[in-house]
Amino acid sequence: MTDNNSFIEINGCHLEGGGQILRTAISLSAITKKPCRIFNIRKGRKKPGLMTQHLLGIQNAAKLCQAWLQGDKLGSEEIKFYPSEIKALDIYVKIETAASITLLLQSLLPIAIFAQSPIKILLQGGGTDVPFSPTFDYFQYVFLKFLEKMNGKINIRIIKKGFYPEGGAEIEAKIFPSKIKSLHLTKKGSIKKIIILSSASESLKNKKVAERQIAGAKEILGKLGLPLEEKISYYKTQCPGTQICLLSDFENTIIGVDSLGKLGKRAEDVGRETAFALLKEEKSNTCLDKYLTDQILPYLALARAKSKIRISEITNHCKTNMWLIEKFIPGKFEIKDHFIFWKPRLD
Repeated sequence: MTDNNSFIEINGCHLEGGGQILRTAISLSAITKKPCRIFNIRKGRKKPGLMTQHLLGIQNAAKLCQAWLQGDKLGSEEIKFYPSEIKALDIYVKIETAASITLLLQSLLPIAIFAQSPIKILLQGGGTDVPFSPTFDYFQYVFLKFLEKMNGKINIRIIKKGFYPEGGAEIEAKIFPSKIKSLHLTKKGSIKKIIILSSASESLKNKKVAERQIAGAKEILGKLGLPLEEKISYYKTQCPGTQICLLSDFENTIIGVDSLGKLGKRAEDVGRETAFALLKEEKSNTCLDKYLTDQILPYLALARAKSKIRISEITNHCKTNMWLIEKFIPGKFEIKDHFIFWKPRLD
């Protein structure tokens, strides 16, 4: 057991103050073998403390690094995490709620990458496309593509989609050991095409909800005169739901935005609003959209080499992750105009 004086102390109320602090801290603690204490977990939220997705994330992270964990119960506002060696073992996660699968994976993937052999993760239950988290399409076609640029190798397969409030999804991921590389991305290059991914529950097929979302997006994007590629998917799900993900495919990068359908909101409006959000990101001349930036920051630091990226916006999520990463990994983030620099400290 480690003495309390050697803990990294983390105030869960800092800046963004949400579950992201927990996810980043636990994964970096496991990788660096630095124990941490996190207090005031989600203190400012309507329902503070650990929710199902946070609890499952830290418990399964503990399995991967053979950690001793204290405070792991629903509603807990403080945990202590004592990591040991990362062990290559397959993980099965049963989720009884519509907890976000993409956010849960954010806790586990970095740890699994540092294992000595491949790890399989099977998640049954939960939601692939739920509020306040990346949709599965965004996770697969934006986040994982960037991780691939940095030498990360992850195969992921969707068996069943799940929407809020019932969840019921099923996802299988295989993570291979990887030596993460730095990222230098300051010019996006010419645009090749825009990809429109629209999906919904089979119960909404007769109303052509997925097609109507695409129609709304094309109403805005069609004026650009760019090649448009579209994909419509319907899934058997436990409860009705819908999502759309738009991808601008450039020579050097992919810019993505996503949205969920909402009861009482026209599918065409969902598509139009998502298209406007994509255009806003593109106008900033960014290489990473504002949603991706904070997700990729831990990997920049884990590469242990200099990185430089051009981003669209410095969000509180982004500032929070910078503050947290510097507690675990020697180095410094610097912000200049729309550029983020990571400079490791080589001891």
